[in-house]
Amino acid sequence: MKYKLGDFVRFVDEKMEGFVTRIIDDKMIGVTGEDDFEIPVLASKVTTVHGYQPAGSVKTLIEEEKPPVGEFSTKGVYIGVVNDAKANSVVHFHLINNTSFQLLATLTTDKQNSFKGEYAGIIAPKSAVNIYSAQLADLQLWPKFIFNILFFTKQNVEPPAPLVVNEKFKAKDFSGSKKQLPLLGQQGWLIQLDEPVVLIDAQKLKESFYKTPEEKTTLEKPGNEVDLHIEKLRDDHQFLNSTEILNVQLAHFHKTLDAAIVHQLPEIIFIHGAGNGILRHELHKILSKHQKIATFMDARKEKFGYGATKVILR
Repeated sequence: MKYKLGDFVRFVDEKMEGFVTRIIDDKMIGVTGEDDFEIPVLASKVTTVHGYQPAGSVKTLIEEEKPPVGEFSTKGVYIGVVNDAKANSVVHFHLINNTSFQLLATLTTDKQNSFKGEYAGIIAPKSAVNIYSAQLADLQLWPKFIFNILFFTKQNVEPPAPLVVNEKFKAKDFSGSKKQLPLLGQQGWLIQLDEPVVLIDAQKLKESFYKTPEEKTTLEKPGNEVDLHIEKLRDDHQFLNSTEILNVQLAHFHKTLDAAIVHQLPEIIFIHGAGNGILRHELHKILSKHQKIATFMDARKEKFGYGATKVILR
């Protein structure tokens, strides 16, 4: 298959053109035109229209490493996911190197133990490259992504250990708000690959097992629905400013979520209201990074509208 998602093509026998939004099989592709209607067509019946570049594609010079300017950055390897500017149903994955190292990177996909090399290349410091494209509606069918990254510099800086990341993307990875992506200058979803590992203090962990009964905190089993409206949490809420209200709501959320995990509840609903969306955004940001959360979604819309989030626990 010579075509890939996001390619701009023109029909050979008809006066039509559009973007490749689906790879159906080795011979068939789906093309979406200006009317946003996807048409299945034989790949042999279209031809590439040159001159169109996928959204956010960045040219990088890989012949030699550009010396970083200013302080040497050792952290900042991301995956930035952006919608195609013309075919919104297609997303492009960019490997963003916001470090001062030169990266030697590969991407391999694993679909039910069927492996395929998707990208291999050198990414200069402070640059990004498009490494993969996919149909967002097919997220549940995406393969597992295997990233292998080596760090290199000619400067007197110790490189980190090689980075190996196995990632199976889920809906929750794309449920939060988009943000401005570094280097790309576009709105999209940002996933950091070189996040520091959280180290457990062995001594503190040991001490926690020897607390007296008076020192141990008992977490009551929460109900299936938890209302985070401030009037349900504090009688003096009218004297609190917006920041204090948010802190009270988040503290109660953390406490209740911890209790739900301790008591091994299968799921729990947090009622946050629609409002200005700030509380909902903060909850989704926390849930998207929590290791004990399988997934989360809007709760029953017929009952809560967009004012509640249902959390499925592992």
